[in-house]
Amino acid sequence: MTQELWTAVDRYITDLFVPPDPVLDAALQTSATSGLPPHNVSPNQGKLLLLLAKIQGARTILEIGTLGGYSTIWLARALPTDGRLITLEADPKHAEVARANIARAGLTDKVELRLGRALDTLPQLAAESRDPFDLIFIDADKPSNPDYFAWALKLSRRGTLIIADNVVRNGAVVDATSNDASVQGVRRFNELLAAEPRVSATAIQTVGSKGYDGFAIAIVTADQ
Repeated sequence: MTQELWTAVDRYITDLFVPPDPVLDAALQTSATSGLPPHNVSPNQGKLLLLLAKIQGARTILEIGTLGGYSTIWLARALPTDGRLITLEADPKHAEVARANIARAGLTDKVELRLGRALDTLPQLAAESRDPFDLIFIDADKPSNPDYFAWALKLSRRGTLIIADNVVRNGAVVDATSNDASVQGVRRFNELLAAEPRVSATAIQTVGSKGYDGFAIAIVTADQ
């Protein structure tokens, strides 16, 4: 099994299930030409996020980590007319690109991008006494994943879906002695997720055009 084969299969799946979309294609192109890192989800992963949000019947979504807004667009498209998505981004350049991509997608009325470190903006969200989110997607700096999970719980309700990307790290997640802060952040996140009595969760390995990684998915089973 090779990266070349994984990418070919991803292309096959995308060609079948994710038809060309000028808005999404432009979001990827703009992100690349603006020099953003290629950390966005793949097209078939974006479609999975949309389907999960629709299955969930999500009306409110929180995204931790915007990058160029590619996954933001997928998630926001799953919302009903009166749905809302808040996305958090720490990097001003990323936020500028994302705002343009979201506007091109015609989603400005549904999406609110908050600029700043998520560990600063998450407490602000909690202080606003807003209703819990229906779905929370975590895809930001991995060393902070344990903290993001703690805040996700605070901002959720029974039935909230919590999804976290990049939880396998090319298999490095099994290395307890790793000196990679991202690996250790993901390991701690996975341990907290597994031990948390208020959720039911699992993690899935994935291969594809983005390499070898995986995602975790949890449903909150008890009121916070």
